Amino acid sequence: MLGDTSLDDISGGDGPGRRALILVENLSVPFDRRVWQECTTLRDAGWEVHVICPRGSTRDTEPEAEIDGVRIHRYPLRAATGGPAGYLREYGSALWHTARLARKVGPVDVVHACNPPDLLFLPALWLKRRGARFVFDQHDLVPELYLSRFDRGEDLLYRGVCALERLTYRAADIVLATNESYRDVAVRRGGRRPDDVFVVRSAPATDRFQPVPPEPDLKRGKPHLLCYLGVMGPQDGVDYALRSLAKLRDELGRTDWHAVFVGAGDAFDAMVRLARRLGLDEQVQFTGRVPDADLVRYLSTADVCLSPDPRNPLNDVSTMNKVLEYMAMGRPIVSFDLREARVSAGDAALYAPANDESAFAELIALLLDDPHQRARMGKIGQDRISGQLSWRNSQASLLAAYAAACRDRAPVAARASARRGRRPRS
Repeated sequence: MLGDTSLDDISGGDGPGRRALILVENLSVPFDRRVWQECTTLRDAGWEVHVICPRGSTRDTEPEAEIDGVRIHRYPLRAATGGPAGYLREYGSALWHTARLARKVGPVDVVHACNPPDLLFLPALWLKRRGARFVFDQHDLVPELYLSRFDRGEDLLYRGVCALERLTYRAADIVLATNESYRDVAVRRGGRRPDDVFVVRSAPATDRFQPVPPEPDLKRGKPHLLCYLGVMGPQDGVDYALRSLAKLRDELGRTDWHAVFVGAGDAFDAMVRLARRLGLDEQVQFTGRVPDADLVRYLSTADVCLSPDPRNPLNDVSTMNKVLEYMAMGRPIVSFDLREARVSAGDAALYAPANDESAFAELIALLLDDPHQRARMGKIGQDRISGQLSWRNSQASLLAAYAAACRDRAPVAARASARRGRRPRS
């Protein structure tokens, strides 16, 4: 346990003179908020931080950037289409560019690889042979992600992703888990020593999520605004939310609401079509990704926020960033009853039985009719984010993990200097 240990105590001078390289394939940086918070935490502890990641499509488009002292190296990447062959092309391209840019960065003390996919252990192993320690940052349980996303069962590809996860665990010196459920998997399934697995919870940057005065015009003439924020993939439950809203209208007779769905993903177009088929065109608005200022406007105006992730092997044990962001903004939440949803939100959410769309609709209606309960739940959420779930606690755990990784090892710059000093004079 870290207790009340300060960040200065934990960094203990390990940062200055050291270099870290963070590898990301799933998102660009700094758009990946968790990775960016890790970058700035390490930077503030004295580390020289480099990141290798894909370029974004509308932001993070420069091939090279230095932002707030963090050096970012980006490569072009086309997202997978067309099934397994598409993923093979995507991941092969990402690995080639990552290896190319890692050679450009040069020696580092820590290589910090963020999944998915569980393939970045390959460039990490190359860097380990050159003296780096490998920190595996497990953002997703890829075997559970495969089962939840593709509905193919435990087929050959599933066994393949399980093998890649095992190889990643085996190669890592330290594992970062996003919650206790993931930590249990690393110990039980990954065979890792408990002392080598550190829980670094994702947490919203509270300076980014500051409520502003609500804007009634965003409700499109209705008394209430419902809000969904997040990725729209097959496993994210936007379809459950839309069907629940249809039941809220048809079974409960409630038309006193407008709903806004903020975000994008590979199910976005399908969700727009589903809303049209359900006759929700007039009451449901899809914004796509929006600037932070607009996101804060929507959340500040929302009466109820939606977390419709269905129970499946991945969602039940995963921490949903949108839940934490709703809490930071003081919004009450309706969620399905998932293990880690309860750990994160506690009494800041109401929980419908897993995947029960009618019950989900009934809880929305209950909150719409009770402004006092909405306010109470919003305050509970804000208190949790500023207390036990704050990023400061995660910073302490991250720096403790890095200290453990580098224990009894001189910085790479010092090792290089010592080698130069041993060379015979000509």
